Formats: sequence, C-alpha cells, structure tokens
Amino acid sequence: MTATSESVSISQTPGIAWRKQTRFALIGALSSAFVALAGMPVGLDRRSIVYPVLSMGYLSLLWIPFVLASLAGSETVLEGMTARTRGKKDLLAGGLVGFGSASGLALLMLLIQNFDLRDPLVNWSPQLLNLLAFNQPLAVGMFLWLAFGSALGLLGGAMHVLPKKIRSHIRNVVLTVLAVSVLETFLTDLLEGFGLEILTDYIYYKRGGLEIVGALLVAALALLLPLLVGTKLTDAKQKVVSLPADERRRVNLVLLAASAAALFVLPFFLGKITNELLANVGLFVLLALGLNIVVGLAGILDLGYVAFFAVGGYTTAVLTSPNSPGFSPELPWPVALIIVILLTGLVGLFIGAPVIRMRGDYLAIVTLGFGEIIRLLFLSDWLSGWFGGAQGITNIPGVNVGIATVKGTDPRSVFLLVLVFCAIAVYVSWRLENSRLGRAWMAIREDEDVAEAMGVNTTNTKLMAFVVGAVLASFSGAIFSAKVGSIFPSSFLMLVSIIILVVVIVGGMGNITGVIVGALVLIGVLGGPKQPGLLQEFSQFKLLIYGALLVWMMLKRPEGLVPNVRRTRELHQEEFLQDAWLKGEIDTDDQEDPQ
Repeated sequence: MTATSESVSISQTPGIAWRKQTRFALIGALSSAFVALAGMPVGLDRRSIVYPVLSMGYLSLLWIPFVLASLAGSETVLEGMTARTRGKKDLLAGGLVGFGSASGLALLMLLIQNFDLRDPLVNWSPQLLNLLAFNQPLAVGMFLWLAFGSALGLLGGAMHVLPKKIRSHIRNVVLTVLAVSVLETFLTDLLEGFGLEILTDYIYYKRGGLEIVGALLVAALALLLPLLVGTKLTDAKQKVVSLPADERRRVNLVLLAASAAALFVLPFFLGKITNELLANVGLFVLLALGLNIVVGLAGILDLGYVAFFAVGGYTTAVLTSPNSPGFSPELPWPVALIIVILLTGLVGLFIGAPVIRMRGDYLAIVTLGFGEIIRLLFLSDWLSGWFGGAQGITNIPGVNVGIATVKGTDPRSVFLLVLVFCAIAVYVSWRLENSRLGRAWMAIREDEDVAEAMGVNTTNTKLMAFVVGAVLASFSGAIFSAKVGSIFPSSFLMLVSIIILVVVIVGGMGNITGVIVGALVLIGVLGGPKQPGLLQEFSQFKLLIYGALLVWMMLKRPEGLVPNVRRTRELHQEEFLQDAWLKGEIDTDDQEDPQ
C-alpha cells in the first residue's frame, strides 16, 4: 500500500513543461530580431559597459536568452504544494531557450546576407550584419551567437538549480557592475568632488565604460560587502523594528534628518552636469507626487495632468517676465507663487467639476482632452496677446531668495530650490495620506460605491484630489519657467503626462518612496521627454523602453518597484484569500454555529 502511494505521488509530481520552454524560445527569437531591427545594437554600441569586452549594444541582445530562460524555468508554488526538485533537466531547458533566442539572430544574419529589405526596414543594413557577426565571417558569427545564447540560457536555467546564496551573489555582482558602469557620470563627478580622481581614472576607461581591472574590482567589492556588512545591516533593521513605537519614530526621524542633510550637502560636491540632471529629476518628482495623489491615492486616472504644469509655468511667466505681451506686473517670484497656487487650484476645480462623476476609460479620455485644450489655448492666436502663442514668453527672471538669485545658469541653486519644494510636497503628501481625507481617497479608489454608502462625500473628496494634485504640479511649473528663462507650448505635450504616469506606476502607486525611486530610475537614467539622462545614448529608444517596461510592470509587478502595503493587498486579494483559506484562517460555509 505504501509503495503504491509513493508511486502515485511520484507520477503526480510535475515535470518540466517543454511546451512552455519552446514557447519562450520562440519569444526569445522574435525579441532578439526585434531589438536588432529596432537599431539598438548599432545605436548603443558606442557606449561601453566593460571596455573592450562588452558594449551597451551587445548587452541589448545578450540579456534576452538569460532572462527568458530564467522566466521559463520559474514555477508558481501554491500554498500546501511541494516545490519540484530541480536538476539537470532544468539546465537543459534553459540551454534550449537560450539556443532558440540566439537562433533568431542567426536567421536574421542569414536573411540580411541574402536579401535586401532596407526599404521597409531602415536598420536592415551591412553595418548591423557586421556588428552581429563580430566583424567575422557569417558562419563564425552565427556559431558565436548560438554558443553565447546557449551558455546564457544555461546560466538562466541554473538560477533555479544553484543554492540561494550563490544565486544572490551572482545577481549582486552583475547588477553592481552594470550600475557602476551606468552611473559613471554621477560617480565620476562625485568622486572628483571629494578629490578621488585617481580612483575614477583607475576604474573607468577614458572614453567611457569600466576597465577590465575596474570591473573585476567592482565585482570583488560586490561579493565582499554583503559578507562584511550584510548581517550587521539586517541586525540593525530588526533591532529598529523591535523598538517601541515612540522610539522607532524617533529613530526614523533621525535617519530622515540625516538623509535630508546629505541631500543638501551633496550638490556642493557635484558638477554642473550632474546638478542639472538632479534638478530635472526633482521637477519630475514634484509632478509625480501630485499625480500620485490623484491616481495613486484617489484612483482617478488623469491623462491631462500636464495642464496644471502648464498653468503654473505660464502664470509665473506672465506675472514675472517684462516680456509678457498682455499683462506684465513684474512681481517678485514668491508673490507670484501665491497667485499661481490660487489660480491653479481654481483650474483644478474647473477641470475636475465636469469629469468628477465619470469613471474608467471615460474619465481618462476627458482629462486627456482637457490637457490638450489648455495647451492649444496657450498656442492659439486668440490668446497670443496674453501668452505669446507659438513664440511663448521669454526673459523670465530667476528666483530671488534674498541671498542669491536662482536661475538656470546655476544648476546647483536650482537643485537646492527644487529640493526644498520636494520636501514640502513629501510632507504634505505624507500628512494627507494618513489623514481622514487620505483614507477617504483610498476608500474611493478601492470601491467608490461602498465609500459613498459609508458616508464619504465622493464629489468633494475627488475634487480635493484634483486641487491638491494641481497645486503640487504648479510648484514644478513655477520653478521650471524660472529655471529655463522662457516658456513655450511645446514644453507641455501630452507625452509629459504619460511619462509622469509611467513614473508613478513603475515606482509604486500610493507610495511616496516608490514615486521618488521611479523618478530616479526612469528620469535619472533614461531622461525625460526632452531632458537627457545618464544614458544619453537611449534618447531615441526611451519611449520604446518606457512602453516595454510599463507592459512588464502591469503583467508581473503591478504594485511597482516599492509597493504600498495596502495597494499590494488590493492587487493580490485573491491570492491572500486563497492562502488564508488553505491555512484555515477563513471559516467554511458548513461550519456549525457555536451557539
């Protein structure tokens, strides 16, 4: 009887889903060919990751077999089930996915060699063929890609076979080397500010990218640092968590004050380029914090959020610039800011009132229309006597803060000003989130009908979300106009609203920390609509990357990079209920009444 039950359990143990592996291999082949024909390998080949071994162009292709093999080997283990024992077949499956992914490139090389399709496909070129073939004969290039793809797929499959600690070390090494290479501009600027130029000269190649010795040094540090400080950090975190609420609050306030002080000191050790980059990131943090209230807390999908940014910028320009065509009071910037806040709040009421009872797609389309209407009003000849039309408004003065004037020629002062307003926006968002109004917003987001039945005035509450979001966006618009010194309708395209929404979604809707992380990752690395990031080579591909990243986040991690606990429970409610039922935490219907 025992032998029979054992044989049944063995036969019911799930094996490798080879159909799934084949599907991922085909996806890898198509993805590799698509990335190649999108122009990424050629366009990004100038940027080195490790000179002369690896460039960003080759990296845009090499990640595909590894990641897809790792994804193909992942399996969901539900509560109460036993995970499958991993073995050599998983390595074979990973190698299959990697080989299939590389086959797409091998086939593409063969097609480029024998057919001319450059008319419809502009990147179908001998330059792409030479790059894919590593400047070697075609057969050699095809063999190398199949070998590299199989090896990377094998490594991706091994991520499910190797012990957890080894997988963690591999992941840390790869991500650290990539991060140090990508952050070259920022780290070089920072180390030079501390007088450590000799270190950057040793690690980085003079034309960009890590030296081989520098990459090995960074990899060694990535292995050693977790061993030296990993347990200490974990112990310190657990110690803080175990403290009483009052003491834990004091520790958090001390850490927050230390972080704020470090941020205020940091610009003095950075150059103009890095300070300019951080100032742009700060402006998008301001915008994202405002949209986070509208979308993340209240659940109102606003695709015309750039309208409030435009109103703040144009109002500041009209009130402060001597070149304002219709009305030019030339007010000081702090006085103008008060008027900007009041006017933008009224615009928030004006836009919110007609759409407040709409939901879902209808709400998104109407807000999108309002955003375009406001931009076209600023562009129109009808109001050109007030706002300058296509010519915009120029000669906008900087921000006079008493001891100095903040303007675009001094990125350090702009970043400090943006930092002050970001601190205000973070404090306001935090207080509102934990207030009665914030709980009403979250109730509306979860279920508007239930919130209304519980006594929440949904109309007034949603209008307040529009007003608060508009005011925070006006801060960014007022600083932006003073920073640039001129303002034009082309600065407020619909694309700005989309990118701010992507920042909020990727970072984590409803989470202040997540919004800041999203802005740092997306705007800091890839750049904004017209603002460069650390990877300037991605300027022509960033919209493609934004779209792909958004699709992946919606499918795999809808709660964002830094998720909000409440939001995570909403998105994964069915999983939580299923786990609770399996653990016996939910009573069954046939349970007898205790009476």
